[in-house]
Amino acid sequence: MTTDDFAKPELRDLVRNFTRREIVPHLADWERAGAVPRDLHRRAAEVGLLGIGFPEEVGGEGGDLIDSIVVTEEIIQSGGSSGLIAALFTHGIALPHIVAGGDRDLIDRFVRPTLRGELIGCLAVTEPDGGSDVAGIRTTATADGDQYIVNGTKLFITSGARADFATTAVRTADGLKLLVVQGFTVTRTLEKMGWHCSDTAELSFVDVRVPRSHEVGGIHTLLAHFAAERLSLAVQCYATAQRCLDLTLAWVRDRHTFGRPLASRQLVRHRLAEMARQVDVARTYVRHAARRVASGELLVTEVAMAKNTAVAACDHVVDQAVQLHGGLGYLRDAEVERHYRDARIMGIGGGTTEIMNEIIAKQLGV
Repeated sequence: MTTDDFAKPELRDLVRNFTRREIVPHLADWERAGAVPRDLHRRAAEVGLLGIGFPEEVGGEGGDLIDSIVVTEEIIQSGGSSGLIAALFTHGIALPHIVAGGDRDLIDRFVRPTLRGELIGCLAVTEPDGGSDVAGIRTTATADGDQYIVNGTKLFITSGARADFATTAVRTADGLKLLVVQGFTVTRTLEKMGWHCSDTAELSFVDVRVPRSHEVGGIHTLLAHFAAERLSLAVQCYATAQRCLDLTLAWVRDRHTFGRPLASRQLVRHRLAEMARQVDVARTYVRHAARRVASGELLVTEVAMAKNTAVAACDHVVDQAVQLHGGLGYLRDAEVERHYRDARIMGIGGGTTEIMNEIIAKQLGV
């Protein structure tokens, strides 16, 4: 890959225009509604956004991890949010296991309609007592002839309230497996600190019968896709940080206090310089890791480092952005206020900062 492989001007133009037309004018209303409308999925599919990163033979638009990263960057930098990314692109974690399994019937029933914006899928792994402990999954799938009977509870499931199906981690007599499940119950929709436009739910599985043909992988399949999910969150972090830096630069140039623009004060300039440094370091490292993953390398430690680096940068920058905006930054519907709330999930989702540090520590031999 060349050094400008993230440029992609045509893709960026497409995403920017869609975001400004279809997302930005409505995002505040969706935040209050607690979800994005299903029709947004259809509109995104019509312009080709939902299928980016998925092969054409399964109904996608082609492209790779780099293209998916560009979409995430541009949506956030054009006025969208990480919560919007979570709501609109949940299929990015729900579908890869089905695609990798290669079952044509499952691809036709779930993958193609989802990429057309007709269905919504989710990934159901986390449980009330398990957190990031995938090995401790308690949801069971008991074999009964050519079916499984699934029982258990899943918690913190992104898009779970709207989902038509869930790619679900279960425990069977043969170990952990992934099943494509319908017929679950949304026990409750969860209210959160941030990501307000992204519905999150608790799901209940009570004697849900699932054809054994809906099996799409096991624990190794799940772990193999963690790198892409963690990189996606890392991208959301540095893109959010860059957006907050841009908003803050514009604000301090226009805002005057005691007869002078904020930008004229050394303290403010130095804070902006540190914000810019952290954004650039995070973006450079995450993109470097992404290039390696896109080229086929199996990275674990470096992805953990990339996620933690980007999370730390985002935490710092969104905090400084709110501070430099003053009272305005504390108001609901101020964009930096939304990014501040949304950023808090980044060090929790996709494996906590502490879990990432455990991965890094193992590489160090400690």
